[in-house]
Amino acid sequence: MNFGVMTAAYIGASALFIMALGGLSHQESARRGNIYGILGMGLAMAVTIIGAVTDNYSLLLLGLVPGGVIGYILAKRVEMTSMPELVAILHSLVGLAAVFVGFANALGHGVYESVVAQRIHDVETSLGIFIGAVTFTGSLVAYLKLSGKVSGNPLQLPGRHLINLAIVLVSLYLIVEFAAVGASEGMFYLTIITVLALLFGAHLVVAIGGADMPVVVSMLNSYSGWAAAAMGFMLGNDLLIVVGALVGSSGAILSYIMCRAMNRKFLNVILGGIGTKKKSAPKAGAVAEVQGEIVEVQSEEAAHMLESAKEVMIIPGYGMAVAQAQHTVFEITKKLREKGVNVRFGIHPVAGRMPGHMNVLLAEAKVPYDIVYEMDEINDDFPKIDVSVVIGANDIVNPAANEVEDSPIAGMPVLEPWKGKHTIVLKRGMSRGYAGVENPLFFKDNTRMLFGDAKQTVDALLKHLAA
Repeated sequence: MNFGVMTAAYIGASALFIMALGGLSHQESARRGNIYGILGMGLAMAVTIIGAVTDNYSLLLLGLVPGGVIGYILAKRVEMTSMPELVAILHSLVGLAAVFVGFANALGHGVYESVVAQRIHDVETSLGIFIGAVTFTGSLVAYLKLSGKVSGNPLQLPGRHLINLAIVLVSLYLIVEFAAVGASEGMFYLTIITVLALLFGAHLVVAIGGADMPVVVSMLNSYSGWAAAAMGFMLGNDLLIVVGALVGSSGAILSYIMCRAMNRKFLNVILGGIGTKKKSAPKAGAVAEVQGEIVEVQSEEAAHMLESAKEVMIIPGYGMAVAQAQHTVFEITKKLREKGVNVRFGIHPVAGRMPGHMNVLLAEAKVPYDIVYEMDEINDDFPKIDVSVVIGANDIVNPAANEVEDSPIAGMPVLEPWKGKHTIVLKRGMSRGYAGVENPLFFKDNTRMLFGDAKQTVDALLKHLAA
């Protein structure tokens, strides 16, 4: 294929990727953004296969066909509740690909124009392997935490920051040594760099608590982008550089925005809590706050409270996602709106297990975009709300964030339903949230607990509203 044609196609693919990011920034245009992304990737793959690949087509097909089939099956089978885990594991594959490409590039190195060119290329190769290895193990640990296969509690080793600093400094030294001797004699250095990076990625993420895991998933997305950009430099592929930079920068920006929404310092989360103080025992007043009597309510009474209200706020959480109750929740919304009740949805930035998780679930259930509000848009309205309905959420409506100074979620902005007239909390039991923190909301005088599976509970609510 003509070089000019390939360049033009790559520019077109880059433009489609930029349009995809623009489309994904709004709910109304997200579907169109996904289509742009699919077209861009299809164009990039077709042009690369036809124009850049010159041999070993059988090996290429051996990777493309099974990979495409596996991807299709995963996309069809994975539930929305498992999407964060899928995203994390896919990030790990991008990192692993960067490691493999780096080693293949080092083993198959050619003749360089100059010593300077050789050293620049070797630095690109070693940095790409380092970033890819960090992404691989970091994403694996995130997957294990999100899927519940390991505890979401942070595992913080003594002197962990010094360990991280030592790994980075030693890796930088080895990168310099690798570039000095070249790939033909420096494979030992490259192997040590890879091992250190694998340990570094796992150690970084294992020290981060479950409450901050949505930020970690977003940041790992950024790492995978930078790994792809590094592959682009290694291979001299401009499209990979552009796409990797787009993914890397957008993921970093999203992580920063989420940290601000959670009142977290960006570096604190990414570096595993650097600069945070050891939590002391809560004060006596804080303990007394979570002591009290739980007031239970039945579905019939809860339905009567809802249809008697003028203003209702629905706050969805991960429990709604697990129960796949979003469609019934929308049916309840339609019934209440038919009765003249103003129903709105309040979404916390980190509700669920990844950014935008709840928004996607509600869009899937056909909930109108104009009644879905972000936390910053809706929090001041709670004093006017007659009934707030919390469905499977915990940490994002926890007053301890504001009231308990030594809480692990202290300072994190939360939705504030307790400021309204009544709150109905739908939960299976009295278990704590993902952050492992007791929730004083359940003990408030104006809170009623509706226990049971979220799907069965909302089905019962809908039945009483229909009657």
